Amino acid sequence: MKTIYFKITQTLSNLNDIPLLLIRLILAYGFYSPAMTKIKDVNAIVEWFQSIEMPAPTLNAYLATYTELLGFIFLTLGFATRFISIPLIITMIVAIKTVHWENGFNASDNGYEIPLYYIIMLVTLLFSGAGKLSIDYLIGKKLNK
Repeated sequence: MKTIYFKITQTLSNLNDIPLLLIRLILAYGFYSPAMTKIKDVNAIVEWFQSIEMPAPTLNAYLATYTELLGFIFLTLGFATRFISIPLIITMIVAIKTVHWENGFNASDNGYEIPLYYIIMLVTLLFSGAGKLSIDYLIGKKLNK
């Protein structure tokens, strides 16, 4: 029984880069649509940010737009994953505070459930990195030669 347990855990450990890839791709997919919506009409985002009394609405509209756009690209490629995770986490915290918090937890009520899940996944990438199936890994391998 002990041998079977160790064999299974070793096999699973050898596959630990797959969940990191899946987390990156799910997050990239999640940031794609909001980024495209914002980039198509960033002025509408500025106006919306003004309507919810967000400070520096123009600056914040552009920051949110390009953070999400770069997040989509970088997470898809596994490039600068740890670095892009930080501004994405901040973006999700701002989204929770300004839009979702008052609606409660449930995603079905436009609550903070989904942004919270994104934060948890982004924190995982921040601490674990992108894994071997990424540009980050290839760069790290090249630099360590």
